[in-house]
Amino acid sequence: MTPPRPMTSSSLTEHAHQSIKRHILSTSMTRGERLTEEFFARELGISKSPVREAMNSLEREGLLRIEPRRGAYVRTFSDREIADLYAVREILEAYAATHADVTDEFVAGLRASVNRTKEILQRDDKASHIEEDIAFHAQIVEAAGNAELTRVHANIQDKLWLCRCQTYQITSTDTPKAHGEITERFAAGDRAGAVEAVRGHIQFVSKALQRAQLPA
Repeated sequence: MTPPRPMTSSSLTEHAHQSIKRHILSTSMTRGERLTEEFFARELGISKSPVREAMNSLEREGLLRIEPRRGAYVRTFSDREIADLYAVREILEAYAATHADVTDEFVAGLRASVNRTKEILQRDDKASHIEEDIAFHAQIVEAAGNAELTRVHANIQDKLWLCRCQTYQITSTDTPKAHGEITERFAAGDRAGAVEAVRGHIQFVSKALQRAQLPA
């Protein structure tokens, strides 16, 4: 049996990037919690160099804030920044829904996602629910066939993940109905209705998150 090839510097950095990103998005981190190169190097069993490169990359993506000689922190967003992110997301997804290549496979993929969402909600699995929600909307964006649109949209979704955990209890039960309506509009050939359903769904989640951000 041929032994596995050792990971290259670039593959170690990518491994660290994905691992740190998953840690940020899947754990309940408190505001202001410090992240260190030492922690991730130890957890991943690699040197600090690829971890440092990965953390710098995540800062450029807007998921981390790095302060010289102090460390890295999970990025937080103001009410205005959240509203801006959702406004851009709405524009991108409305465009995608307008230009999506609606095939039988596309509709079947959306329906399968709706069914998975229902199952995940029964397990009350927050991280998996948000992942599936992102996957549903990603299918619509990818169906538009624009690689740059897909890249920009994915980065916005990552940033919003940091906020979405706060609205899980408020919006999660609405998701199967909203996603189901979007799906069946596409299935019926009602593209304009699908676009409006996408817009309405995003606006609902955006308003819920902004309410959750308000002081008690």
